[in-house]
Amino acid sequence: MSQYSRADAKAYARENLRGIWAAALTPFRADLSLDEDGFAANLRHWGGALGIDGVFVGGKQGEFFSMSVEERKCLFDVAVAASAGRIGTIMSCSDQNMDVVIELAEHAQKHGADFIVIHAPVLNFVEEREEVLLAYYRRLSEALDIGIALWSHPDSGYLMSPELCAELAKLPNIVAIKYSVPREMYARLTHLAGDKLIVSTASEVEWLDNILELHWQVYLCSSPPYLMQTAQDRRMREYTDFAFAGDGAAARRVRDSLDPVRLALRQSRPGGKPQAHQKYWQTLLGQTGGAVRPPMLELTEAERAATCAAFAACGLRAPRRHAAE
Repeated sequence: MSQYSRADAKAYARENLRGIWAAALTPFRADLSLDEDGFAANLRHWGGALGIDGVFVGGKQGEFFSMSVEERKCLFDVAVAASAGRIGTIMSCSDQNMDVVIELAEHAQKHGADFIVIHAPVLNFVEEREEVLLAYYRRLSEALDIGIALWSHPDSGYLMSPELCAELAKLPNIVAIKYSVPREMYARLTHLAGDKLIVSTASEVEWLDNILELHWQVYLCSSPPYLMQTAQDRRMREYTDFAFAGDGAAARRVRDSLDPVRLALRQSRPGGKPQAHQKYWQTLLGQTGGAVRPPMLELTEAERAATCAAFAACGLRAPRRHAAE
C-alpha cells in the first residue's frame, strides 16, 4: 500500500522528492527481452556510486510504448526492490487509455513506489482542453492515494498553462510536475503554485539557475545524472550540493566544467536515435545499456565510432565497468 495517506501526499513529497532524480533507460537483451538484472544493477550503481536521489521508471526514454502492461509492472517491481532504502522511485503510468493508467498506478501504489507520474493525454483533436484535463486529473486524484506528478510536454500536441497547473495543484495528491516548457512558463507556475506544487523540468543546463533563482528542490528528470557522472567524477552531484548550500560561485565553476561532456553528448547523438545513443554511452561507462525495441533504431557502426570518439575526448573520468554496489 501507499506509504502515506492521500491527505499527506504533499507533505511527503516536500520532504522526500528532493535532489537529483534520473529518468531511467530500460535495458533490453539481444533477444529484446527485459534485462531485469541489468536494470537492477544500474539502479544500485546510480543510488550508490553516483549519489542519485531518485529514479523515474518507465517513461518515454524508458520505451514504455514498446512494453506490455505486465512488463511495465515488472519494471516497477524491479525498481522498488533494487532501490529500497537508498533511492526514491517515481513510476510513469502514462497511457492514452485511462483504465491502463489506473491499473498501473494501483500496482505502483500497492507495491511500494514513492510517487507516480502521468503524462498529459494526447488531445490535439480537442480545441477546449482545460475542462477535459481538470476532469482527467480529478478522477485520477480521487481514485488513488499515492502522490501524482503531472507531466506536460509538447508531444501531447499542446502545453498545459501555468494557470491550469496551479488549479490542478489544489487537488490533495497532485504533488509535482515535470514541466517541459520554456523557462518563463515554469517560472510563472513556480510563483503561482507556491508550496502546493513542486515544479521541475528536464533541462540539466537550467538546473543550477533554477536552484539559485527559483529555489527548486528537485531535478525531475532526464539521463544526465548517470551519463555525465561516474564513481570517480560526480560533478553534477557536486555542483548541486554547492548550490543547495548557497555557494553559487563554486557551483557554477563545477557546472561549467562539464560543458565538454554536454557538447560530446549533443554532437554525437543522431537525431532519431536518442535511446540507442544513450544506451551505447552507458556501455562506455560500464553500465548496462542493451538493445532498443522497435520502432526505435540501433546505431550504425559509424555512429558508434563517432560516439566512442566523442566519449574518449570529453574529459569524463570513467572506468570501463562498474561494480554492483
